[in-house]
Amino acid sequence: MKDKGLLYLLPSPIGDLPIANSISAFNLDIISSLDEFIVEDLRTARRFLIKAGISKSIDELNFHLLNEHTPQESLGEHLEPLLKGKNMGLLSDAGCPVIADPGASVIKMAHAKGIKVVPLIGPSSVLLALMASGLNGQSFTFHGYLPKQAPERIKKLRQIETASLKEGSTQVFIETPYRNDSIIKDVLSTCGNETLFSIAADITLPSEYIRTMLVAEWKKEKISLNDHPAVFLIGNDIKR
Repeated sequence: MKDKGLLYLLPSPIGDLPIANSISAFNLDIISSLDEFIVEDLRTARRFLIKAGISKSIDELNFHLLNEHTPQESLGEHLEPLLKGKNMGLLSDAGCPVIADPGASVIKMAHAKGIKVVPLIGPSSVLLALMASGLNGQSFTFHGYLPKQAPERIKKLRQIETASLKEGSTQVFIETPYRNDSIIKDVLSTCGNETLFSIAADITLPSEYIRTMLVAEWKKEKISLNDHPAVFLIGNDIKR
């Protein structure tokens, strides 16, 4: 019986910069060896693969869509090439697969079927923001997107600020870029003046903006980050 293929987890750049700025030559060699990809968006995937210099023609490649519209019962079909011995790549739209990105369900199924999963090194806006924040990197929680409705969002902000105070942990979350200014306003009106708030926007781009200050200090600033991808962090100045 033929050995099962490998499922490579392929990070992609988180900013519109040269591929070599964040994707290693090793990764690019792996990408060029593949012709089966699981992707969230077909056009974004094709654009990245062309920019990455994939050796095959785009028309020779097979793409399997995996997004919020993918029926759970069809995931097994995505893994069929692997079961036949072909290697595949799970490609993120931006950053690392599964981190604020779909893919966990198909990876879980791959493990259940005895398929080896190989994560490759690449950029993650969540980890880069945490690294640069000066907040506690030993204990942190990533919440993904906070609730869209204001009352629920305010309630969640109070909960995560309380968790930060009690545990000394860093609380990390993201928002759809066009709602960035709203989430900043909510943080400044909800959290205590002595809470540390960090904003990391346009990570890896020339316009990169990373700053950590007390909420009281942020209230004196004028900042608008709508339409800029950003990561937000809440923490407290506790010895660690």
